[in-house]
Amino acid sequence: MNRVRNFKLFLWSLIGLGAAVATARFMFGLGATTNLSDAVPWGLWIGFDVMSGVALAAGGFVLTATVYIFRLEKFHGIVRAAVLTAFLGYVAVAVGLLFDLGLPWNIWHMIVFWNPHSPLFEVGWCVMLYLTVLLLEFLPVPAESFSSLARVRTLLVRLRLPLVIAGISLSTLHQSSLGSLFLIMPSHVHPLWYSPLLPVIFFLSAIALGLMMVTLEGLITSYLYRRPPETELLAKLGRAARWIFLIYLGVRFTDLVVRGQLEHLSEGVWQVKMFWVEIALSAVIPSILLFISKVRNTLTGLWIVAPTAVVGIVLNRINVGGLVHQQRGETLYLPAWTEIIISAAIVAGAALAFLYMVEKFHVWERHPVDPEAQPKAMPAFDIASFASLGSPQIRSRTVYSLAFIFAAALGFSLLSQNALSSRGMDPAPVGKARGWNEMWIDGNLDGFGTSFAHQKHFARGGGDSTSCAICHHANLPHDRFTGCYQCHRDMYSATDAFRHNWHASPAGAALRCFDCHRLGEVKSAATAKSCSQCHQDLKPSGVVIAVKNNQAASYTEAMHGLCLGCHKEQAAALNKADLARCGNCHRERKPLVDDPVLAKRYEVLESKGVIVPKVSEPRFPGFPVPTPPESQMSLQDRP
Repeated sequence: MNRVRNFKLFLWSLIGLGAAVATARFMFGLGATTNLSDAVPWGLWIGFDVMSGVALAAGGFVLTATVYIFRLEKFHGIVRAAVLTAFLGYVAVAVGLLFDLGLPWNIWHMIVFWNPHSPLFEVGWCVMLYLTVLLLEFLPVPAESFSSLARVRTLLVRLRLPLVIAGISLSTLHQSSLGSLFLIMPSHVHPLWYSPLLPVIFFLSAIALGLMMVTLEGLITSYLYRRPPETELLAKLGRAARWIFLIYLGVRFTDLVVRGQLEHLSEGVWQVKMFWVEIALSAVIPSILLFISKVRNTLTGLWIVAPTAVVGIVLNRINVGGLVHQQRGETLYLPAWTEIIISAAIVAGAALAFLYMVEKFHVWERHPVDPEAQPKAMPAFDIASFASLGSPQIRSRTVYSLAFIFAAALGFSLLSQNALSSRGMDPAPVGKARGWNEMWIDGNLDGFGTSFAHQKHFARGGGDSTSCAICHHANLPHDRFTGCYQCHRDMYSATDAFRHNWHASPAGAALRCFDCHRLGEVKSAATAKSCSQCHQDLKPSGVVIAVKNNQAASYTEAMHGLCLGCHKEQAAALNKADLARCGNCHRERKPLVDDPVLAKRYEVLESKGVIVPKVSEPRFPGFPVPTPPESQMSLQDRP
């Protein structure tokens, strides 16, 4: 059983690394642990953890339909393992989704806030319901070992057929609806992958992947536990899968012909090479090999076919999910190592749960003997110190715990040098908005922003200095209507608006401690003078603000808070529900390619390897725009 122990040791090490990355993910956000961006909002965690995870678990509904609907009892010996694999696969999907969501604690919103017109809403509900069905389908297996659950098991066995029918229906819906998600983005998905038949293509590939995943699971567990391989049954699964692969190939290429997209295969771009690699792995090689009897009926052949097909179809899901459809190659997304570790850790957790279930319950007709649970086994000794590690069960727990701890320590050390210092924690300085009559608000000058009808808002507020103060609620000394970017100086992090070091520095205000703090008291913000005691013009005329601390919110938070707060009030007053929605402001991306400041920023970004989107027709051509009256200009903008 050294194979099982070593494999578990490897899995616990992956989980340890994943625990370190997960800590960073939930403490510091997506930016610290992913290569995602505004241009690439979906990455590996959607393409693999969710889209591929759902398809990898498709063996559950395929095998239950085979055994309980079509009455092919010869597959009864592997249907429990298939249901367990599907259940753990869907649990992994739910966990993976928590990592990808920006606000994971809001995952319950779809239960309460319905949007029945959204394919994602349908996918979410079907996955949630099917996960419940899988739990009820598998629950009779562990219930066999508990006499107190005998009645529950009897009831669930009687309900098996309705549960199987419900599972098949739900799986059919959401396996295909995953493809429907991409029907709304024809301009983003490469023509070799985009198709009105994406729901059909996803459903066919899910069936093929489910069969191959059941095969791969049977091969791996046979190897680990030295069980006699179920070659005959797995070969019959291969016989059925080969026709699914052929139908899948036929649909893909017929669709390309009908839509007139074959011409893209002659293009010399990397997506075409990726397409052929994907087609070869996902369908061509598996179908050819499965038609060869000597390959299909041997362990070696199945070991070649199953992993090849699994990798190929997973690659298809990752491609459609984001790898190949970002500006058709202008922006290439490659997952960070932290993203890969999280995905690997989720798979490792599901694998450990599977091994636990097959060792403790009758998932197989004959469950394997767990050597760590044998009471008569001799204690193990550490070779170096000859110290006893206790019984095999205690020894294994000790070794697995140490593997987890050391791997987590390694993960934290790598994060401290990479993710938390060079990504996600760097300052993101803010640039001022451009324009006067109509402004382009693009704080980090990355080409993604929103237009703001500045003059119209100024007029709506009354057209005088009071209307300016609605937004410009604080001034720098000797300034009027200070720009937002001058206090909210970082795009994503709070900044010190007071700048204590500058005030105390000889190169700055050159103030002594007791110019602000009272003598004889602890120097703190509570014992210091208020800013308005020195700066009478801090607050614009007519503004009432309470300065609670010297921290200015991030530029993004400040802009959203200011705009959304007003828009929500106006939405109720004007009966315009869309006024406070994101799309009301963020309608388009139009970087100012003719602006010298932005052009310089582009050069800096591109020198760091960032691919900046370009637009030939800028939204606001001809900057700089006419100069506003000097009385309404910020101090830094005056001649």
